[in-house]
Amino acid sequence: MEFLKDIYFGNTVQDYLWVVGSLLFGVILVRFIAHRISNTLFRVIAGKTQGVNKNELYNLLEKPLKWLIMLIILYVCTSHLDYPQEWNLAPKEEFGLRMFLHRSFIAFLIIVITWAALKIIKFLGIILMAKAELTESKSDDQIIPFLMEIIKVVAVTLGTFIFMGSVFKVDVGALIAGLGIGGLALALAAKESLENLLASFVIFFDKPFVIGDLVTVNGVTGSIEKIGFRSTRIRTLEKSYLTLPNRLMIDNVLDNLSLRTFRRVSFKIGVLYGTSEEQLKQIVEEIQNFIDNHPHTNQDGEIHFIEFGASSLDIMVLYYIDTMDWSVFLKIKEEINFEIMRIVQAHGADFAFPTQTIHLEKDK
Repeated sequence: MEFLKDIYFGNTVQDYLWVVGSLLFGVILVRFIAHRISNTLFRVIAGKTQGVNKNELYNLLEKPLKWLIMLIILYVCTSHLDYPQEWNLAPKEEFGLRMFLHRSFIAFLIIVITWAALKIIKFLGIILMAKAELTESKSDDQIIPFLMEIIKVVAVTLGTFIFMGSVFKVDVGALIAGLGIGGLALALAAKESLENLLASFVIFFDKPFVIGDLVTVNGVTGSIEKIGFRSTRIRTLEKSYLTLPNRLMIDNVLDNLSLRTFRRVSFKIGVLYGTSEEQLKQIVEEIQNFIDNHPHTNQDGEIHFIEFGASSLDIMVLYYIDTMDWSVFLKIKEEINFEIMRIVQAHGADFAFPTQTIHLEKDK
């Protein structure tokens, strides 16, 4: 085994075999180690939260954890290796190969840690959303994604400052002070983005709508699916996915349909001109009684003979249905329409349709 003590490039064969063996050991066990770390983090973060599976955290952290473990193993394995003296390399504090390799390792380490932190933040959002689903309030469904976006921005900003300070040796304090001076120019250049950011805070605090509400804004009707920093995403009635800037959500007239207590129905029916006064009175009275006594309408229904139309005697029908469910609303409206048809026909009247009477005269 004397060959193990042979020296090549400043290190023995045994040193190189230790490095290769440690790397192979790490490759074999990296999955097991990552799984154990994710299980420990799950117990710390999630605890006994219902509706959250520990495999979700592992699926999020698998790649960044594997990279992080391999970087640590690589550093430990190679830290005791020496560079050949004949290369006459400059120390890592001065520009050269050592500095390049050292700072490259630091750069990859910071990137992987930031990557893992973002995945943990995402999993934290999943936990909080699972808890929010157990409450009746919709406010927490809105605040949690918003809060997670803020934390992600802070994490990325912090990682960027650490990266620049550790890898490029930038004076972070001076950089932050310089950003304060250049902030005005940045604000002018990103005027619309800042407006949308401020609008998101207005939406958050004023709560004109929350996630899940059905709204009409800027000619678009749909349900709110996500409220972000810059935009709000709406699922329209046509099932398309629409993204509107937050500025438009607060600058335009917004009708929150979910806050309605009733849905309004208004239309006119026309009966033939041959219908008698007594028939009209009975038709109007019976429709009014039916609307007032219906279990899904309120007492504000109005049924009146309002005008003499071009080809019909017009009756106004106005009532409110106490549901916000679109399919239920249509079924109730259909039921009422059928009853109106029955009432009109039961009193010997019929519905009119546009007609014209033409009189022809003969020449004398």
